[in-house]
Amino acid sequence: MAESVNVCSLIEQFGSEDRCRAYLEALRWPDEVACPRCDSKKISQIVKRNQFDCDECRYQFSVTAGTIFNDSHLPLWKWFLCVYLLCESRKEMSANQLKRTLGISYKTAWYLCHRVRAAMKHASPEPLTGIVEVDETDVGGKVHGKGAQGRSSTSKEIVIGIKQRGGQLRFFHAADVKSGTLAKYIKENVSEDVHVVVTDDFPSYPKAMIEAGIHGKKHETIKHSEGVYVDGDITTNGIESAFSLLKRGIIGSWHKVSAKHLQAYLDEMTWRFDNRNNPYLFRDAMLKLIAADALEYSGITDLHFGATN
Repeated sequence: MAESVNVCSLIEQFGSEDRCRAYLEALRWPDEVACPRCDSKKISQIVKRNQFDCDECRYQFSVTAGTIFNDSHLPLWKWFLCVYLLCESRKEMSANQLKRTLGISYKTAWYLCHRVRAAMKHASPEPLTGIVEVDETDVGGKVHGKGAQGRSSTSKEIVIGIKQRGGQLRFFHAADVKSGTLAKYIKENVSEDVHVVVTDDFPSYPKAMIEAGIHGKKHETIKHSEGVYVDGDITTNGIESAFSLLKRGIIGSWHKVSAKHLQAYLDEMTWRFDNRNNPYLFRDAMLKLIAADALEYSGITDLHFGATN
């Protein structure tokens, strides 16, 4: 498949189920077909049923067996178009928009979106290094009324952002912004060999950095409280720009994101952000879908954190 993909080339190349299956087979088994049960390469093809038969264990399977596509009644070409739209929509795409575009029910569109988002999640991300920016923000609505002030009086959800300058972005739906919570995310995502971690002067950061093992000159602070936003290389403008993209997606495309599913939306956005210059974006998204575990509808609705959109 060509590096650059647009809607026209997508339809030309994957306008039938046979073409979609052939592409999935090439991605899943680039050398030769292997049995997903015993890994044997002694395989016979059952052409009329679009299946394979393992000569060793007699397991019959298709290219979608054991993948996210397996239990779906949706045509593969609609799956392909869904993946393309979610990957290439820089300002996000809601389930309602996908419903209208693909001519499917809202429930199907919502389920599709969440299965794709689940596959986009980083399985074992590499620690961030170099210059890393850390910040926190609120998303959601306010509680109006007498005495409504501060984080504790809002219905907003907290998002912690960590970004390697010139590298990857991480967003986390957090319960609070206490030093221990910040330290946990920093320690889990920032390399011990980091050059410097830049934060604003929010009071929790000094203690959080100590708890995360970031000492001395490895922590630099930009004093937003004094109206300073750039001091040479010391700035958090990169992570704040990423927060702006997130909020524009929520306001302009998703419109409403529940606390239950917020992390799924954060995973989608960070994966798209990290791959914004990837010429093989569609291919890599399909590879992640093939490798991802099947996600049942009940598994999404039962999530503790993760949208109504």
